[in-house]
Amino acid sequence: MRPNFFHHLHPPTIPAAQSRWRYTLGAGGTAVFLMLVLALTGALEMFFYIPTPEQAAVSIQTITYLVPFGGLVRNLHFWAAQLLVIVSMVHLARVIFTGAYTPPRRFNYVLGLILFIVSIFINFTGYILRWDTGIQWALVVGTNLIKTIPIIGNDLYGILIGGSEPGPSTLIRFYAWHIFVLAIVLAGLGAWHAFRVRRDGGIALPPPGLRADPGRISRFELVRRETLAMILTGAALIVFSAFSPAPIGPAITEVRLLTTDSRAPWFFLWVQQMLKWGDPFLWGVLAPVTVLMVVALIPYFFPNPKQSELGQWFPKSNRLAQVVLTALAFCIVLLTILNIQSAP
Repeated sequence: MRPNFFHHLHPPTIPAAQSRWRYTLGAGGTAVFLMLVLALTGALEMFFYIPTPEQAAVSIQTITYLVPFGGLVRNLHFWAAQLLVIVSMVHLARVIFTGAYTPPRRFNYVLGLILFIVSIFINFTGYILRWDTGIQWALVVGTNLIKTIPIIGNDLYGILIGGSEPGPSTLIRFYAWHIFVLAIVLAGLGAWHAFRVRRDGGIALPPPGLRADPGRISRFELVRRETLAMILTGAALIVFSAFSPAPIGPAITEVRLLTTDSRAPWFFLWVQQMLKWGDPFLWGVLAPVTVLMVVALIPYFFPNPKQSELGQWFPKSNRLAQVVLTALAFCIVLLTILNIQSAP
């Protein structure tokens, strides 16, 4: 078989043992597929979405209820965005739990972490674009956290919001951030990340003399598996989107109105819970940044796994990194559950 363009995006062969789903979980390829879904559905929504405070929520309702298949397209966009965050978390955990961040992959590990952060912020800005009562916490509390940053907080807030408080220009700014900044950054970093995977030698695995399974699969088999995974993921996403509508609510009439039942996006519920403890800068900015810094520094300050233990889950030589990530994940999940249980 003569390779086509998509085959040439892959190496001629890859190790068979490390190409199995139970090792990779298919997270990296699924994330790329979800980005493509988001790009396509987002482009379709742009034909009808109007980024003004008076028309945003109304245009969302128009897309959902009046445009043919508009509700399905919007649901696909929303759930693909949520799934992208989850899949990115799984991919990050897989890299750490398999020790696949050793040199020369340390820089690409950090690049992947930045991609994860960008995916959260593009989700957050898309969340704001609904401009309905369900996004009040994110619009008021989430953005006000920027003000608490010493020295530069007020300037950053003004750049993001377009004034001293949310107003008519806020929505168009979030639209610009979402479409023309974060989406382009996500695409560019994603391509760079994929390029670095190839440049750094592909999947992390032991030297040839230490491999338990020397078998390899061709690029044709790899593309076949990826295509099958995309078909299954796409089918599951369509079925779920057909029966699970994306959130929708009445338009915002008063930006500064914040009720007791205002909720953060699900990926910020743990931050919302910590904000109940006191200082917003300490718990809303410094604590999350510290968590990210600890995760980012794992390849640089934590013991690296031995070469002989690469290509497998839970190598003994990087147990410290595994314990730290597990502890951080446990705390975040616990705080999220506590926040959900405390909801009125």
